[in-house]
Amino acid sequence: MMGLLFFLISLFFLLFILDKYILMIFIQNLLLMLFFLLFFYSFNLSFYNNWLMIYMDFGMDKISFLMIMLSIWILFMMFLSILSVKVSYFMMLIFQKLILLVMLIMFFYSLDLINFYLFFEISLIPILMMILGWGSQPERLQAGIYMIIYTLFASLPFLLIILILKVNFLSLNMMYLIILNFNFSMNFFLVFGIMFVFLVKLPIYFVHLWLPKAHVEAPIFGSMILAGVLLKLGGYGIIRFMMIFLKYFYNYNILILSFVLVGSLNVSIMCIRQIDLKMLIAYSSVVHMGFMFVGMFMFFDLSLFSSVLMMISHGICSSGMFCLLNFSYKRIKSRNLLINKGLLQYFPNMSMWWFIFCSMNMAVPPSLNLVSEIYLMICMFKFSEWMFLYIFILSFFGGVYSIYLYSFSQHGKNYLFKNLFNFNSIDEFLLMIMHFIPMMMMFLNLWFL
Repeated sequence: MMGLLFFLISLFFLLFILDKYILMIFIQNLLLMLFFLLFFYSFNLSFYNNWLMIYMDFGMDKISFLMIMLSIWILFMMFLSILSVKVSYFMMLIFQKLILLVMLIMFFYSLDLINFYLFFEISLIPILMMILGWGSQPERLQAGIYMIIYTLFASLPFLLIILILKVNFLSLNMMYLIILNFNFSMNFFLVFGIMFVFLVKLPIYFVHLWLPKAHVEAPIFGSMILAGVLLKLGGYGIIRFMMIFLKYFYNYNILILSFVLVGSLNVSIMCIRQIDLKMLIAYSSVVHMGFMFVGMFMFFDLSLFSSVLMMISHGICSSGMFCLLNFSYKRIKSRNLLINKGLLQYFPNMSMWWFIFCSMNMAVPPSLNLVSEIYLMICMFKFSEWMFLYIFILSFFGGVYSIYLYSFSQHGKNYLFKNLFNFNSIDEFLLMIMHFIPMMMMFLNLWFL
């Protein structure tokens, strides 16, 4: 094993000396091999309560498997987005992304709560390096501090509750805690302390302020991994702790659902008044994550399944929208909606992808977003007839700001760049196709889930 690892590292450096494009092909092939290897493992898993033990306190079920495949796919597309980076910076980016990938995979594999907490926090460091080191604006320092302060402030109660569990039950293995009957009472503050760290990571309204700043200041590959995977750490953590503290979460679900739904409505209205395109896409992520969180706390099998589907579909769709915005930003050097008008007359081929991904963002068929939102609507209506009002308003506002984003950016007249004549490159079209394929393939193969 060590000999194989030494061979791969030596080959890695040799290929880097030869050509960065050869190195890129080598790493992408390794990631695709890992992707398909995990794909074949998945045929032995069902969606609920079927664990594949790997080694000691590491294992996976179907949910963690889907999150790992999403991480590998997003990292694969991140490599396509840095082809224009200078060779001197290329090696540093490669190491940052591979370290981040290892941390994410170990987090989704972890069954011990200490490992779970450790990898949850370590995964923050590479994205912080991307924001501080590769951000384009002076405010990137403020964005990094916001992200660190929010996460660390929310992590302390979570760590204390993990220590309380260790003292009471002498084990932190998730599978042991799931089948255990708790003999101590938990009040609202302990339940909220468990959820708070995941609410910040999602993020939910009132603790979401770090997300727009981080998205705006991060480079394209930072925004891709932030929207595609790191927001899903919160949803995955809530799913895991729901299995352990189900009866305690159930006691407070009405209070939590009301808070999250009202927050999502507020953020939807904020989306409509944005003129910074990156802020608009970032705030729409908050709305979708709130919708997904509501599905988890209705405690139906179908609602949990739809929440996982929404995590996957939002990760791919939001990453694609950030890529589209970056293509315009590289040429126009602005994210302002008033300047990014009339892009249809300059980049007509890329306008088709704008239409596709804005449509997916508002859950237009055929897309994975549509399936997840239909399942969530069914569960919300089954949970309470009064939730129909929230369903209607959230879906309406989701369509409004998606249409607003497409129509105002692609149509209209723009005389500032009348002489602009710059084609999109082949790797940009390839990047969009690689975002589009999994959305369609998973829609056509839902039986696999």
